[in-house]
Amino acid sequence: MPPANVNSLHPGAISDVRGIAVGHHTLQERPTGCSVVLAEAGAVGGVDVRGAAPGTRETDLLHPANLVGVVHAVLLSGGSAWGLDAAAGVMRWLDGRGIGLPVGTAPGQRVPIVPAAVLFDLHVGDARIRPGAEAGWAACEDAAHAGTGAALAQGNIGAGAGASVGKLFGMAHAMKGGIGTASITLQGVTVGALIAVNALGDVVDSGTGQPIAGARTADGQALRGSVAAVLSGQAPQAILAGTNTTIGVIATDATLTKAQCQRLAGAGHDGLARAIRPVHTMSDGDTLFALATGQAGALDFNTLCILAAEVTARASANAVRAASALRVGDLWLPAARDLGGDER
Repeated sequence: MPPANVNSLHPGAISDVRGIAVGHHTLQERPTGCSVVLAEAGAVGGVDVRGAAPGTRETDLLHPANLVGVVHAVLLSGGSAWGLDAAAGVMRWLDGRGIGLPVGTAPGQRVPIVPAAVLFDLHVGDARIRPGAEAGWAACEDAAHAGTGAALAQGNIGAGAGASVGKLFGMAHAMKGGIGTASITLQGVTVGALIAVNALGDVVDSGTGQPIAGARTADGQALRGSVAAVLSGQAPQAILAGTNTTIGVIATDATLTKAQCQRLAGAGHDGLARAIRPVHTMSDGDTLFALATGQAGALDFNTLCILAAEVTARASANAVRAASALRVGDLWLPAARDLGGDER
């Protein structure tokens, strides 16, 4: 099965949203890392978890019925549940700048609100190496140096460093995933997404339905088409739950309530469903956050949801289009741009 065009990235970045900055930190010891979306002035937050094996932090407080209404950052990390430790570094970085939820009148009585989600990349290299608090701090420093509106690196960086896709028939047939971003501005309001794609399923072009990266055929030279293969009678390989997962953040500079942010995150999952096949499986912990900084004008909410789905699909495609091939020991993960090349 020939891949879709892999050379053209969708435009824009989540950092185009006013009030949002993004930073990455990639560990040098093995392919893993974390990415942070900063909203230092505060943003209304929401979340929608659709995968059956999530790894998350501070998601309950985002429910519309619960008290806390402001988020200061969202962390996306590799390292499975270990990677949640990186959020402590994000909290410390924010605390050092006096950013957080006021919980008293004395100095230091602020608590930064940092929801987080992780993906599983422990099978890529030494699993004892994973992002911790130092990595979270470093990602914040990267975001501060980049600032809002900065161009963002994509592919094998941050939370996407050890990501892979197309694992329904085993890692030997998988390909390299990554992290991607995209944005759309309409009537002065911007919606952007940052998506780390580590899916069990394949990634397809949402416009054409053509596969971009995913499970490969036995000779490794073509895309198998996971859904079509299953429908033809090919049996998937048994996969440990939680060893995959696509995580991300949708942000807008429109003004929204917590309930609307929750709905916006849900609309983003429509974009995942367009870009990843199959999606939301028992082996994925797919989780999307939504942030609204309120620094722009109003836009019809249904339109915002349409944009959220679109930028999520675009960012997911960018994640694998921007990725580079990865070899760790005996594991070879070709990238979309390499399919059909000489190295196997």
